[in-house]
Amino acid sequence: MRFVIFSLIILLVVGSMGVYVHRRASRLLGLGPRARRALSWLLAAGLVAMLASRLARGALPDGVLRGMGIGGSTISLAVLISAVLLGVVDLGRLLARLGRAAFARAAGSARAAGSARAAGSARAAGSARSAAVAGRPADATARDAGGPAGEPEPREPAARGDSAAGAPVAAPTPAAFPAFPRRAFLANGAAGSAFLIGGGSAVYGALLGRHDYVIEEIAIPIPGLPRSLDGFSIVQLSDIHLGLFVGEPEMRAAEDLVRKARGDLVVMTGDLIDFDPRYAEHLGRLARRLGPLAREGVAAIPGNHDHFAGIDATIDALERGGAHVLRNRGRVIGGAGGGFALLGVDDVWARRRVPGGGPDLGRALADVPRDLPRVLLCHNPVFFPEAAGEVALQLSGHTHGGQVNLLVRPADVVLPHGYVAGLYERGGAHLYINRGFGTAGPPARIGAPPEVSRIVLVSA
Repeated sequence: MRFVIFSLIILLVVGSMGVYVHRRASRLLGLGPRARRALSWLLAAGLVAMLASRLARGALPDGVLRGMGIGGSTISLAVLISAVLLGVVDLGRLLARLGRAAFARAAGSARAAGSARAAGSARAAGSARSAAVAGRPADATARDAGGPAGEPEPREPAARGDSAAGAPVAAPTPAAFPAFPRRAFLANGAAGSAFLIGGGSAVYGALLGRHDYVIEEIAIPIPGLPRSLDGFSIVQLSDIHLGLFVGEPEMRAAEDLVRKARGDLVVMTGDLIDFDPRYAEHLGRLARRLGPLAREGVAAIPGNHDHFAGIDATIDALERGGAHVLRNRGRVIGGAGGGFALLGVDDVWARRRVPGGGPDLGRALADVPRDLPRVLLCHNPVFFPEAAGEVALQLSGHTHGGQVNLLVRPADVVLPHGYVAGLYERGGAHLYINRGFGTAGPPARIGAPPEVSRIVLVSA
């Protein structure tokens, strides 16, 4: 039911933006009736294919659903990006038009006021001359006029091109070429750029961006960390989202990156399965392949999508794959020379959905000695303010680094506390947020490359 409601919201939002994009594209390109209908069918097919790839699980082969999902999501993402950019263009045009109108009104008012002042000055000057003439003898007035008294001064015939009142009349000129419509050209160019950027970004994100893997390495000081563990490295995988769009090729890529990172411990910080519990088997196989790559093995915690897919199936697959599942649990990492406490908690989403569920840091702390430095695994970074006074470092995921960031990163103002990606500090504790390995929603990444993190613990 939850997914149906979400799908209806997506249908409404993307459908409305599709209508807007269709109208703007038709006007810009001058499309005829047939071309407009073809564009309508293309946009509608993209939206339907995107939703059907999720709703028709099990009814069609995965390969068909994958193709529908990637194609439909690419079209719908292009619509969304283009609509936002077109909105910016149209808003700019509206503001410019309002500015020109306001300037024209102000200039008209200034011209009217200037004309009124000039007319008043002319009337005042005329009155003064009339008064002066009325107070002088007729012969003096005549002399000043250049002729004998009572005889009007001879006037030159009106020059050709002058009006009867003496005002010059512009001579007719050949018709000029019409002015080049610069504003229209710029507006159409901006709209065309919006379409090109929207479509190009969506194609890049779906075909290349979601596979543009990087290894991020960062050193983080841990107060009280034993010297014997100085330089201990944790390789973090998060938000794998095993499912329709993340399968065996992506699992091989993850394995290669973890091997290249050469960590002492591998941690998986939630959202390991997307929605479908059928992919739990893939998760167990991945955990089994990652275990031998680190001397301390694999530790894992669940995320909200693991609850959506089925928390029991997720945990069972991890344990069968040899991973240590730290769902409100803790374990000691290290040897005779000293160690640190590795803690893991359930996802915050479970507080609202699972009786007695959610993160329980106190329960995890009960599993380890109180005097050890602590590293916490928690899927959602929103838990950090609650944990900061109890741990030295929290490793999280969940945000995907915004996943689709074109020029700006909207997640910076949407997510609580602005926790999106990278390193944060609060009260002496550190939070590191992994951008994730897979995708949620549209299978695309723009400006947020998928990540494997190598966290190096440093004695402080």
